[in-house]
Amino acid sequence: MMDVRTELWQDLQRIEAEEYRLREGESAQHFISSMLEYIGDPDPELRDGLIYPVFYMWIHKEPRFTDAELSSLLAVLLDDSHLFHGIGSTDGNSVFTRAFSVLPVALILERHRLQPFLTEGEWHGVKDALLRYYREEKDYRGYDAEYGWAHAPAHAADALNKLVLCPECDAAVELEVLDALGGMLQNGVHIFSEEEDERIATVIDSVIVRGLMAIGSMIEWVKRLAECGSRPRSRAADINRINCKNMVRCLVVRREEGGYDRRLMHALRSAECKLNPFAAKA
Repeated sequence: MMDVRTELWQDLQRIEAEEYRLREGESAQHFISSMLEYIGDPDPELRDGLIYPVFYMWIHKEPRFTDAELSSLLAVLLDDSHLFHGIGSTDGNSVFTRAFSVLPVALILERHRLQPFLTEGEWHGVKDALLRYYREEKDYRGYDAEYGWAHAPAHAADALNKLVLCPECDAAVELEVLDALGGMLQNGVHIFSEEEDERIATVIDSVIVRGLMAIGSMIEWVKRLAECGSRPRSRAADINRINCKNMVRCLVVRREEGGYDRRLMHALRSAECKLNPFAAKA
């Protein structure tokens, strides 16, 4: 008798081959429990190559879930067995469950942004869970040669970007998000090298472009971020400075030609200089 994992693998391969269409008598909901059970499978072909694309197609591209089904799915994705499975660990395989649970959360938030269905209370619950997760995630691996992508900080940044684009997001929430992003950059143990800086910069760029936060508040946040460039030299301090410097550069390059308020651009350039000891010595 075929085990659940093998059956799911074969079902998803067939669904992919048939361009994510369902056969007569099938429903998307029929596959969800097994997909959630194996969402963090160590095999990247199942986790990243089959399960996530099905979520992407059925939530984002060719929606197959009702609003009620999406709300139920969201509640599971945010629970202790998924987004917070093994939270705080820095090795092992639990990060794959966390990192691949947050990706469909981003898809659901985008669906809500385009066709609102979450209550205000539900949306704030998602916000609180994502911010808690971003503060508590300690496995910063990008690509693993054996297991493929983990990339939790980048995946969660994608979800935070969808969060700040929602109409429910105000300047106070944006500041919470910015502070969480700053905390991730200043993790003290890991220099990001898999373009996490770009994914984090995308969230900050969205906040700036929306224009809800006063320009003075945005500038003050940039200045606080740059303070790590003035701290006593240590390995942790160097890691924090390099991560922040790289992210600030991402923002400057994106909007170099007049994309940001000139005062903010000046603050970003000043921050890059403060975070760059080589520029300071030039």
